[in-house]
Amino acid sequence: MDHSHGFVLAAGIPLGHRGVMALVAFCGVAGALSGAAGGTLLTRLRRGCAVHSGWLAIAVSLLWVAVGWRVASGQLPASWLPVPLAVTWFAVLLAVVDLRHRRLPDALTLPAYPAIATATVAAAALGDDWTIAVRAALGATVFLTAHALVHLTSPRSLGAGDVKLSGSVGAVLAAAGWPALALATVLAAVLTVLLGVATRRRDGIPHGPGLLAATCLFAVFPVAEVSGS
Repeated sequence: MDHSHGFVLAAGIPLGHRGVMALVAFCGVAGALSGAAGGTLLTRLRRGCAVHSGWLAIAVSLLWVAVGWRVASGQLPASWLPVPLAVTWFAVLLAVVDLRHRRLPDALTLPAYPAIATATVAAAALGDDWTIAVRAALGATVFLTAHALVHLTSPRSLGAGDVKLSGSVGAVLAAAGWPALALATVLAAVLTVLLGVATRRRDGIPHGPGLLAATCLFAVFPVAEVSGS
């Protein structure tokens, strides 16, 4: 990247420092609004979860700012933008519910499938790299199958909600690069153990937050180069 011409956005389009700040600011504001809307959504679910919308707005906004900065500074192609924006929004809402109530509601895990599918297809089309969409479909199948087998073998160690979550999460991880599937599995396990040590919960340790955190990490910092052509 030639810093004498500022930052570069997408397919070699120069983006000045003002443009960078504008994009980051836009992501921050959009993230705050999306997070606040997510808080309203949670309270209206059949089995709702009362969470202060302000905390959700801050969490989503910070994540979207990080994504916006990486895209604006040329570290991520603009074509990849839909994927981390979608998964981080779902991740914040799902992690909060799982931490507070030890459940992952179908009202969020199931809509995540078409949302993530749309995001990965958009990334593939915008980047002219359809291997992203292929990896996402295969990753969803592999991750969903693996988690379903674990659940069937030992239901107490992995809940049905985690299984329903795994497909969309697997799609994001595979789209970000095949190594992310294995790395995220290990990282999620470590984070779950750390969560158990930190909280000392007696009602079981939710696995969803660790898996969602690992997925967000690899969505914002893919282990493979995603196309931006």
